[in-house]
Amino acid sequence: MEYIKTDIEGVVILRPKVFEDARGYFFESFSQRDFEANIGAVRFVQDNQSRSSRRVVRGLHFQKPPHAQAKLVRCTRGRVMDVAVDLRKGSTTYGKHVAVELSESNRLQLFIPRGFAHGFAVISDEAVFEYKCDQYYAPESEGGISILSPELHIDWPVCLADANLSPKDLQLPLWKDFESPF
Repeated sequence: MEYIKTDIEGVVILRPKVFEDARGYFFESFSQRDFEANIGAVRFVQDNQSRSSRRVVRGLHFQKPPHAQAKLVRCTRGRVMDVAVDLRKGSTTYGKHVAVELSESNRLQLFIPRGFAHGFAVISDEAVFEYKCDQYYAPESEGGISILSPELHIDWPVCLADANLSPKDLQLPLWKDFESPF
């Protein structure tokens, strides 16, 4: 596995070593030992999966402390643009984001530490997305920021006027009205 640092401290792209031949391919998608040697000790306790259609945008979500989550995410079918926004007050990259295409063909994964909002936009007909989380889901700790926040300067690959958002995501505050719990 190759661990690629991004412009934001702690957010890391993982690129697996893929072995392909006439039969197909094989790759190691996760190794606790390798992960800890390159990123640090993170104990994942819950795996989640979602399926979404083209133009679906999910996010930008996070869980507030004490239930904040670190995530290791990947797209196993289709393509998404994945986004992590730094919510850590005092960070030199507060309010900045990392955006990376995750797809079944590039097999990239993104590690997002605690203190970030996360979301993605589906850019294929369908996408299956998987999350490894280091904290259990706690509905009372849900938080989020609207994807419609112009101050974040996220270049979403879908027309936001035509994006398919959940009713809950439509109610999220804009960045200008947001107070970070981190």
